[in-house]
Amino acid sequence: MSQTITAAHSAAIDALHAAYLAALDKGDMVAWAATFSLAPEASYFCISTENDRRGLPLALMYDDCRGRIDDRVSFVTKVWVGTYQPYRTRHFIQRLSCESAGNNRYRVTSGFTIMMSAEGGTTAVLTSGEYRDLIEIQGDHAVFCERRAVYDADVLPRYIVFPF
Repeated sequence: MSQTITAAHSAAIDALHAAYLAALDKGDMVAWAATFSLAPEASYFCISTENDRRGLPLALMYDDCRGRIDDRVSFVTKVWVGTYQPYRTRHFIQRLSCESAGNNRYRVTSGFTIMMSAEGGTTAVLTSGEYRDLIEIQGDHAVFCERRAVYDADVLPRYIVFPF
């Protein structure tokens, strides 16, 4: 099951991360969802370090299947429009590890920091944390099979609309 990451696979993972961050920083939820596998078991979780460490399933965002990822897009783009104060984000990541999971899949861990700017306000740190991903290489591109955003803060400085 040992598989060394090739330069092409590493580049595909970097391109996936760039597409994910660009989608969120532009507020493009459709592009965000496009970074995930179309497989029914694709998932996204956004959970505090405390709940993750204690094994508690309570999460800020709990999209445990592809259908729920698509639902999140609908909620943000259709249901919640006009009900929240707009804000912009800037995401910064650094890959910390990448290990083969076999069959062109990789377990990737990255640190993240998210800056937030409210409309008419100043820029502040929203949160920092760690992404824990299962990424699959499909041809010449990569997709998230699982993405777990484990954020450091016990209390976030505002309500959250967009995924981390």
